[in-house]
Amino acid sequence: MATHLKNLSDFSHTTIPGGENFKIGIIVAEWNAKITGALYEGAFSTLKKHQVKEENIVSLSVPGTFELSSAADILLAKQQDLDAVICIGCVIQGDTKHFDFICDAAAHGITNVGLKHGKPVIFGVLTTNDEQQAIDRAGGVHGNKGDEAAITAIKMAHFAAHV
Repeated sequence: MATHLKNLSDFSHTTIPGGENFKIGIIVAEWNAKITGALYEGAFSTLKKHQVKEENIVSLSVPGTFELSSAADILLAKQQDLDAVICIGCVIQGDTKHFDFICDAAAHGITNVGLKHGKPVIFGVLTTNDEQQAIDRAGGVHGNKGDEAAITAIKMAHFAAHV
């Protein structure tokens, strides 16, 4: 099914383990705050819905998407009891190559932090062509990427705990 025809946050096809034993960090970029705020709310409420205790959710903000990877690295170094970290950001295509550099740096940086610490670090970053696409993926017609990031964090924390 084409992306434009479906809600990407439908989890009816998968089993989601309970998160009651996990401590999860959420780092959210302040840039594009209307979008990242909606993504954060989706992630936070989804974690709680799947039994992650509110006191086991560590929420922090950074200026932009570029800063997510260094913040995740610092957070995991200082709070080694975290089971996963969700990185939330939004980069909307502009007229320059800045979009490409930020998206590439964020993707590689977030991946590298997870590998360095041996912990799931989740890429909850929207990389869209325009603001409407971001809105559609931050609680709009395509669901909420924040929900997806939270489910991924729970599933990956469960995976890490059971290998």
